[in-house]
Amino acid sequence: MWLIFSVLAAVSFGLRGILYHWTSQQSLNRNVLLCGTFFMGALVSICCALITQQEWTVSTLIGVQMGLFSFGANASMFKGFAVGKASLVAILTGLPSVVVVFVAFLLWDERLNLWQFFAFIVIVVGILFVRYSNDITLKNLQGAGWGVLALFLFAGNDLSSKWTTIVSAPLFPTLFFMFATGTCCFGLWWLKDRAKDKGKETAPASWTERRTFLIGMVIGITNVIGMIFIIHAFDQGKTGLVSAVVALNVLIVLLYTRFVLRDKFSKMEQSGLALAFIGIMMMKLVAS
Repeated sequence: MWLIFSVLAAVSFGLRGILYHWTSQQSLNRNVLLCGTFFMGALVSICCALITQQEWTVSTLIGVQMGLFSFGANASMFKGFAVGKASLVAILTGLPSVVVVFVAFLLWDERLNLWQFFAFIVIVVGILFVRYSNDITLKNLQGAGWGVLALFLFAGNDLSSKWTTIVSAPLFPTLFFMFATGTCCFGLWWLKDRAKDKGKETAPASWTERRTFLIGMVIGITNVIGMIFIIHAFDQGKTGLVSAVVALNVLIVLLYTRFVLRDKFSKMEQSGLALAFIGIMMMKLVAS
């Protein structure tokens, strides 16, 4: 079941990535968008917590840590895209599973057998092939620092999610604290931007703050569903393997660009897709 939950999480986060890609082409405030995304997550989580009557234990406060990691990772990723090479930042943000495997071994003595390790390597190589860009050189590494920071923060979020399953933290209260923390962080950043721009003449925006926030809430539905699936996957599977499979959400975005936006696949991307699917099949055989 961990593989099924991981694939479902990858699909959910892939849909989120498609919506992020679409909104990135629009003239809107990214902090307002993400504030709406996290707000919807908090709203859905608290409603589910009340309906299921889950307990609000001390362990649910791990969600605050998850929220901080998620906020920092997203902020670092977007900063990297703004100041550096998008392809390089994309590669780095696709590698949290490498960190997760190592840290999970140190913290919880999670070991991969030979076939699991081989499948893990195949998937990671596939992700690298998909995200790789031929225009990256040693002289063109702007944004690498932000990309590395985002990598470790995304890994921290995955490890924190696994931690919640180890201590049996109630799911929905934990997610509420995560999304509420992210909402506060992006909301404060939003207010900071408004105060900074107050009094300045700005061109009329086609996207009002209200409209941007509502679109963020729509994206938040895919985000909270993905988090529910990934925590269930961490509960039943090995941390590094789950993280690697969920990282394949980039393939969903790639398929969207191919069949909706009509972008052509390079040979490198085709090879990455093939390797990723081979890795998934290997995971399935190992799990059987």
